[in-house]
Amino acid sequence: MKKTLLIVGIILAVILALPVINLIRWTLEPKKPMGVILVDKTVPNFGRENHKSFNWVLTNDRFVKKDTKRSYSYLKDYYGFFPKRPLRDKNWDRNDYRLTELISLAEKNDAVYFSDTYGVFFSDWFRGINKSRKSRKIYGGLNNNDFLLIKEMKDRNKLIIMEYNAFDYPTAQFESVRTQEKLGISFSGWTGKYFNSLDTTSADFPTWMTAIYRKQYKKSWTFNKPGIVILKEKDIIVLEEGAHLKNSIPHVITDASNCEKFGVTTSVAFDKWFDIIDPEKNNVLSQFKIETTALGDTLLASNGLSSEFPAVIQDAATQRIYYFSGDFANGEVPMWASRLKGFPIFNSLFYSDKPDDPRRFFWLYYRPLINGIFSDYYVSMKK
Repeated sequence: MKKTLLIVGIILAVILALPVINLIRWTLEPKKPMGVILVDKTVPNFGRENHKSFNWVLTNDRFVKKDTKRSYSYLKDYYGFFPKRPLRDKNWDRNDYRLTELISLAEKNDAVYFSDTYGVFFSDWFRGINKSRKSRKIYGGLNNNDFLLIKEMKDRNKLIIMEYNAFDYPTAQFESVRTQEKLGISFSGWTGKYFNSLDTTSADFPTWMTAIYRKQYKKSWTFNKPGIVILKEKDIIVLEEGAHLKNSIPHVITDASNCEKFGVTTSVAFDKWFDIIDPEKNNVLSQFKIETTALGDTLLASNGLSSEFPAVIQDAATQRIYYFSGDFANGEVPMWASRLKGFPIFNSLFYSDKPDDPRRFFWLYYRPLINGIFSDYYVSMKK
């Protein structure tokens, strides 16, 4: 009995000691000073879910501010929308870069990351308001200063990363088109998302989609299984599991060479919003793949679409401009774990072994991708 208790005590001591050991290991890791501009215009609460994942990676990999050598704070070190406490008062502030600051910002910083430019809308900010596809904008959209910052960073061969929805509503068409031209890509106008239930009674299902469907197809919305909805202005495509899909959730697929280069997994489920772009002359590092049936292929083809389309593209010339065709940085992650070195050993605590578990995306794809991009860039800066 005493021997058993001793063994249990030793195991518990080791378990309790591991976080402390990993914290010490993280503290002793060399810091990597890098000037990073983070832009997040979609912050309707205090969670900062649309950029917290990015900050997790920066912190865990010891990328710090150039001046203070301190880790970046996901709570305050970004440009965009800032809700004020108490949230019930609905007061907010904004942190924008001015036109006169753009050249100095581009000079002193090394990278810019547009994690979300969609913004905050009336129906999101004020509870109890019926949600529609396009309610009144409070703040958001890519603007002239954003475009000029991208131009200044590109002219200096700095690292640029943009995410899903940079080119769609509420960004004005003029800003959208010239930003696409600057990055050398073309937005098709189609955006989509996976839903674990297409039933309109589901709590998180946007019921405004049904009105678009009824108007286009002149029939009722009868979908209730998992599926994918793809939209373009007044057009809608509904792919339902069984009839149109063999597997309802999209996957991000990466070939062997890029898996080795960035340390990402070959296939990972993705359950958030995505857009469909033409990469033109850019490198395609990963692709979205939708497992369609013959009927699903026909439906996509009739709208000029395919079941495979770019997920991550990279500028072929400088390899320092990236576009993520999905809401990659959106997610809830344990920030306390970002200061533990070697934490990936415990990844299985946060996701299952099931290939369709979307929680795997951050740990097996987004985290190593961001780490690979920034680590390679940091090394190149030192040369």
